[in-house]
Amino acid sequence: MRSILLVLVLAVFSGVAPLQADELGESGELMSGPVKLHYVTAGQGPLLVLLHGFPDFHYTWRDQMPALSQHFQVVALDLRGFNTSDQPTGVENYTMEKLVGDVAAVLTHFKQEKMVLVGHDWGGAIAWSFAMTYPDKVDRLIILNLPHPIGFTRELASNLDQQKASQYARDLQQPLAAQFLKPDQLVSWVQEPEARAIYLDALKRSSMEGMLNYYKANFPRPPYKAVTALPPVKCPVLMIHGLDDQALLPAALNDTWKWLENDLTLITVPGAGHFVHRDQPELVTRKMRTWLLER
Repeated sequence: MRSILLVLVLAVFSGVAPLQADELGESGELMSGPVKLHYVTAGQGPLLVLLHGFPDFHYTWRDQMPALSQHFQVVALDLRGFNTSDQPTGVENYTMEKLVGDVAAVLTHFKQEKMVLVGHDWGGAIAWSFAMTYPDKVDRLIILNLPHPIGFTRELASNLDQQKASQYARDLQQPLAAQFLKPDQLVSWVQEPEARAIYLDALKRSSMEGMLNYYKANFPRPPYKAVTALPPVKCPVLMIHGLDDQALLPAALNDTWKWLENDLTLITVPGAGHFVHRDQPELVTRKMRTWLLER
């Protein structure tokens, strides 16, 4: 978080305020079946799609979008249930199959055959799944703080520390969890005061039930069983993992290369937590941009 605070101090003295949500790019909407999804896009070139996690929305990419949009058409999606995207009711509307379909709808909307796909947290889970389901549609894959599903379920089944770290997910799966979850609680991780106010507005527009349905529909339940076989990821992969993540422990990163058919670049970031792209935005942006442009 020190880097964010330093940026804020410099911004105050230089008179430069953080980008507002409506300054990141042009807003638009696309349809994934009957579900309308909001996105923000900027730049021209090959398509690069950004998928956020929980509790978040497209504004999480405010430091990455300006740099990446110099070389790509960047599309930052608001996942279903979040911000101004549609919020269908029912756990069945948040299965991984539906979420992967939302990413396919982005390709259709922008009339592209392939994309660079970037995901954090639940966005990372969706990105892994999309790359395995549609290997010919992903040119390169970038994952932030979300281990490969095989590695994560292995740790969940065998590592007591990971089981303890995942207690929050079991709590969020409880039937009445949404009644006890408030937007002002969910913005506590946002460090910048101006950004926290923007987040609060977005989460007030979001569906608490919809957001928790990601966990209810997709997060493993005890007794935990390791997934041992999934289709290989065929494209090059960059993983950036904040080592202070208290929910997704780094042991799950081990053996990731076994489940890929192309090269893996793994960058671990000491001192950064689960929101690695917010804790160390300059480092993450630089690593992403360098990896993408050197290929």
